[in-house]
Amino acid sequence: MLIGYARISKGDDQSTALQMRALKDAGCQRVFEETASGGRWDRPELHRMLNQLRDGDVVAVWKLDRLSRSLKDLLHLLDRIEAAKAGFRSLTESIDTMTPAGRMMMQMVGSFAEFERAMIRERTKAGLDQARSEGRVGGRRPKLNARQRAEIADSVTSGRKSAAEMARIFGVSQPTVSRIVAARRAFLKDTV
Repeated sequence: MLIGYARISKGDDQSTALQMRALKDAGCQRVFEETASGGRWDRPELHRMLNQLRDGDVVAVWKLDRLSRSLKDLLHLLDRIEAAKAGFRSLTESIDTMTPAGRMMMQMVGSFAEFERAMIRERTKAGLDQARSEGRVGGRRPKLNARQRAEIADSVTSGRKSAAEMARIFGVSQPTVSRIVAARRAFLKDTV
């Protein structure tokens, strides 16, 4: 039986319609559809499909990266498919592990996909390092400036206001106020 697997990443404005159509046109009698990152291992539909594989089944995907984005995970999944005495087919890359040439091609394509991900990670890290060297810092901007933090710490440590009151006044959570007060106390302790 030809079994399809279609996946899109969570949060993307994508649809599995293109994948579903290609898998149905290829002759898939059953298609498992999922919305999850390809880098995650906890994909319920993927595991349900793997657990239902029988001798002679063939798992088909539209593109190789729909099954996994990591070479290590991809090879592990292919081992599981092979252990079930099933085959694997990628429609876009024309890879069919039922043949020796298909198995070799799959490993080569998987290696290139892993290489591409590593290059993207390196470029991202280089960009972040460059931004930091120019004084730009990523992440969320602080909600409170230094004067507001000092006012919170002074009011709570002196007993004029409670942490809950200061949290309401400045629109922050009580744990944020607690961290500000703890940091002030630690600073004062180190200076004494």
